[in-house]
Amino acid sequence: MNVIKSIERLAANEPKRLAFINRDAAITYEDLWSKSNRLASYVENYSEKQHSPIIVYGHMAPEMVVSFLGSVKAGHPYIPVDVSIPIDRIKKIMDSSKAEFFFATEEIEVDHFENYPIKMVQSEELLHILSSHDDAASEEKWVQEEDTFYIIYTSGSTGNPKGVQITANNLQSYVGWMLSDFPIDKQKVFLNQAPFSFDLSVMDLYPSLCTGGTLFAITKDMIANPKLLFEELKGSNIQVWTSTPSFAQMCLMEPGFSEEMLPGLEVFLFCGEVLSADIARQLKERFPGAKVFNLYGPTEATVAITMVEVTNELLASHSILPIGYSKGDTQLWIVDENGNQLPEGEKGEMIIVGPSVSKGYLGEKELTDKSFFETDGERAYRTGDAGYRKNGLLYYQGRLDFQVKVHGYRMELEEIEYSIAKSQYVEACVVVPVYKDGKIDYLSTFIVPAQHSFEKQYQLTAAIKKELSELLPSYMIPRKFSYTHSLPITPNGKVDRKKLSAEVMV
Repeated sequence: MNVIKSIERLAANEPKRLAFINRDAAITYEDLWSKSNRLASYVENYSEKQHSPIIVYGHMAPEMVVSFLGSVKAGHPYIPVDVSIPIDRIKKIMDSSKAEFFFATEEIEVDHFENYPIKMVQSEELLHILSSHDDAASEEKWVQEEDTFYIIYTSGSTGNPKGVQITANNLQSYVGWMLSDFPIDKQKVFLNQAPFSFDLSVMDLYPSLCTGGTLFAITKDMIANPKLLFEELKGSNIQVWTSTPSFAQMCLMEPGFSEEMLPGLEVFLFCGEVLSADIARQLKERFPGAKVFNLYGPTEATVAITMVEVTNELLASHSILPIGYSKGDTQLWIVDENGNQLPEGEKGEMIIVGPSVSKGYLGEKELTDKSFFETDGERAYRTGDAGYRKNGLLYYQGRLDFQVKVHGYRMELEEIEYSIAKSQYVEACVVVPVYKDGKIDYLSTFIVPAQHSFEKQYQLTAAIKKELSELLPSYMIPRKFSYTHSLPITPNGKVDRKKLSAEVMV
């Protein structure tokens, strides 16, 4: 499955078919191909460094997809940067990546970057290049095999973002799996909820473009305006839904979010966060004709490497959903602290081995050597995630670094969240540690309450605590309970834990 070749064939055979659409603009496969050729030719003419990264800045615009394709046609990896990313972080990405070009699909103040040796191409100039530059791009320059195709920057423990390098081979392995193991036919309409700087966007971007599909992109303005969001969804004809569970949970708060709104919806694909059984159950009730899949995978292993279909039978037998089975060309080991593989049923760190594992962090040899290694000629990645197997199925047990110690007791925040979410009075929740003098002083929980008849919040808290006392030891029950209409969501569609943590800092 050569991604660039697949798009080339579609541009030749289905030239007028829409490749991408958002509320304001659209682009056909024919234009996607020809405009990306022009951009590739421009890069070939003006690039002074072979394979140097190219930053593509913007938000859910068709020109971003054109710029991705134009970059890799010229033999350069691209770095997607959403408009929600702060200027200081963009500067850190520039420092880390040594990017040669900065293609802005939306205007950005160039004064921020006057001291950086980078070729800035603002949106007006970019549009001129895409419409009028010659398109004599050479196929020999295309990114291929072990060349880096794209670089996604993720958060680093030191505060500096890490650039995860995904090769053409990595992407080929991932897309091939998606098209062979999932019920995704040709020419479907895919929801594009995640910004391109978040690797969940790859889950719909390339499977769609390789099958003649149409990406229907949701912008941040639509997410901020639920009425507009649901109006647009109603007319979207989406057939393949890709999002975080948090975004789906937000949509489920709208009573009209159902099969009547999206009659053509066939498949839900969830990744990036834990999918709760409750969310899956609600989706199956509202969309009885659609299949729901739970996927797992870190950015370092190209989007996702395990999956399971969430059937009614699975829901009936599982209060916590499994993450399923690893894809055919990939191994997933469960190991102890010494790296020894553990038997079924025992919890340990998940290690991913196979062709979708990244070649490491750009320019960060020490970090790469710490997290990546080779075994029998294949790359492997230490995920930092805990998990176990039971009856062949894989179960995710949270981040190893989500384990906290409070007054000498070691506990997992996700276990506490799961227990709180089981309460009849709770719609959604997050638990955050509260620090004092550099140590965790206590736990605080933010709760979106379900319908209840209590007049006072303290009565609601008492009722929830009573239920929790039957599930958790007293030292695991949060000290502080706060209530909110909704949990804040990051631009990537995940619950914004940092924002909630900032609210309880003492």
